[in-house]
Amino acid sequence: FEGDPWDILSKGGQIKSALPLGTVLTLAATGSEMNERSVISRVSTREKLNFASPLIFPKFSVLDPEVTYSLPARQVANGVVDSFIHVVEQYLTYPVNAKVQDAFSEGLMRVIHEEGLKVLDQPNDYDIRANLMWAATNALNVWIGQGVPQDWSSHRMGYSLTAQFGLDHAQTLAILLPGVMTYMFKEKQVKLARMGEVVFGITEGSEEERAHKTIAACEDFFRRMGLKTRLDECGITEKDLDALAAPVDKQGWKLGEHHNIDSKVAREIMALRL
Repeated sequence: FEGDPWDILSKGGQIKSALPLGTVLTLAATGSEMNERSVISRVSTREKLNFASPLIFPKFSVLDPEVTYSLPARQVANGVVDSFIHVVEQYLTYPVNAKVQDAFSEGLMRVIHEEGLKVLDQPNDYDIRANLMWAATNALNVWIGQGVPQDWSSHRMGYSLTAQFGLDHAQTLAILLPGVMTYMFKEKQVKLARMGEVVFGITEGSEEERAHKTIAACEDFFRRMGLKTRLDECGITEKDLDALAAPVDKQGWKLGEHHNIDSKVAREIMALRL
């Protein structure tokens, strides 16, 4: 790439070529071992942005679950929550009769939920680690997102929480996703109810009631993994929201599967999480 490297992230600069990349996975979370994406924080400007290019798919990756045994519990929990929400961002939109993608996504969420609740108590269990590792890889290797609407608003809004307050990436998602689910409830109700049934075993009540129970179940899952789910728990208050929402308009983002989340809506979603 010719020019300021930051333009790749801030202005969508196109990469012309890349060195061949091989990876050894050390944290089951982001799926970088089998995708073309990257996210970089720039401390000097308190920005966090992403880029993608098919040229940076790894040529090979080594996945050994035992490598992850030495991770601190906080990062294990982060990986579980991050990979779970990667699936949610591609699944929790509106029905398009994509049965294969939906079935794959539902299976991944169920595995991550089940194994995630075990891993902190059994950190050296090979099978748990292997299942979480392979689930995280498949959660963001572009397969489940083929041909379906995707959201990603929780991820994009979460960038500023990391850049401005230093919150772990997964921590930002655990806070914001329940807000997106709540604010966009009508648009997501059908898939929320379905997710509640297949992932959390929620079968009682009307579709609307089951959808609300699903939001609560997700928040409970994040808390059981040890993550906070409210901004005020992280020292963030009402006065911080304008600056946190500002990058949405600065980058020209129209977030969500309907592209209807601007900085004003982002601020309202964040306000729900105080």
